[in-house]
Amino acid sequence: MAKVFNWGIIGPGRIAEKFSIAVQGISGSQIYAVASRSSSDLEKLGKKFSTANSYSSYKQLAENPDVDAVYIATPHNFHYENAKLCLTHHKPVLLEKPFTVNARQAKDLISTAKKENVFIMEAMWTRFLPIYKVVRKWLDRNTIGEIRLVRSTLGFVARRDPNDRLLNPDLAGGTVLDLGVYNTAASQFVFQRQPDNISAVGFIGHTGVDEAISVSMHYGIGMLSEFSCSFLTHPQSRMGIYGTKGRIIIHPMFNSAEEVSLFIDGKKKTVRKPLRINGFEYQIEEAQKAIRRGLIENPLMPHQNILDNMIVLDRIRKIIGLQYPFE
Repeated sequence: MAKVFNWGIIGPGRIAEKFSIAVQGISGSQIYAVASRSSSDLEKLGKKFSTANSYSSYKQLAENPDVDAVYIATPHNFHYENAKLCLTHHKPVLLEKPFTVNARQAKDLISTAKKENVFIMEAMWTRFLPIYKVVRKWLDRNTIGEIRLVRSTLGFVARRDPNDRLLNPDLAGGTVLDLGVYNTAASQFVFQRQPDNISAVGFIGHTGVDEAISVSMHYGIGMLSEFSCSFLTHPQSRMGIYGTKGRIIIHPMFNSAEEVSLFIDGKKKTVRKPLRINGFEYQIEEAQKAIRRGLIENPLMPHQNILDNMIVLDRIRKIIGLQYPFE
């Protein structure tokens, strides 16, 4: 019988709570330790995550020999330094999206992982959802013919707090990194390569981050991906893949979808794949399998995919004129 897989958490916020629920629902895994530099009550923090090991220092967690891997869910601007700490302490890392703030940081983390022979993966949980296995099968079988267009939207009305990570440039806020990372990764999933050309427009709000963007990515003659993200509205947040024979519609919310429809020859086929827990369980299980096998990357979310996506996000930010104060 395999030993219980012990997860450590750095950055125990709302997303980490969702991660914790998924871990506790997976047989043979548990939250073993948690670290927060801002919590004033470590005992309360430990109870919240059902662990007796709670720290005010990330280094203490990284040095714990019983931690098998670390999930990092701090604000975007801290991803690089937190992951680097864990990798240099030979702790496998599941790093929340966006992987880093820019491609330069991503290259360095991947290089460090290779040097230290330690696993690292972006927590792009959407890539591992059961519904996307169905989509991949249809795409690989050329079911809708040649792909000509991918169109997606994602957004919500953000709380108007300039200190919150969403609107704070010091925390690498804005829609590009917080939401657009899903759209660009989805385009990568469909076309399986980098776009040739990118055009984009963005609304930079008074805090200095983008609050809405519209992007077109060209993948060659007649192949286009269009997406928009917003902190100002509630769009439908669905995704469509359009081919020469038909279309695939991934129902809202496309980044956490349980349902997809195929339209071809005047007929509609809908497939449902309900989430077993909350959706995070699939990436967690894949990460654990890879780590136990001694891999440093997951074949479903390889390092090159992660880096390619960060390069695209860099290109979009450059076009709309978004640079963070610390870059």
